Amino acid sequence: MRDIIALKCEECGEINYSITKNKRTHPEKFEVSKYCKRDKKHTKHKESRDTIKN
Repeated sequence: MRDIIALKCEECGEINYSITKNKRTHPEKFEVSKYCKRDKKHTKHKESRDTIKN
């Protein structure tokens, strides 16, 4: 089953993106470089523990 996870900017702490991930096949934390609107540059975004409500 795919779960919705939040991606949080490491520099400003804002949740900018949400993605889906299969936690059974990929249990490790997701990390990617994405554009942050607040910092106006590409920063590292990590999987957050915060939940996204549908």
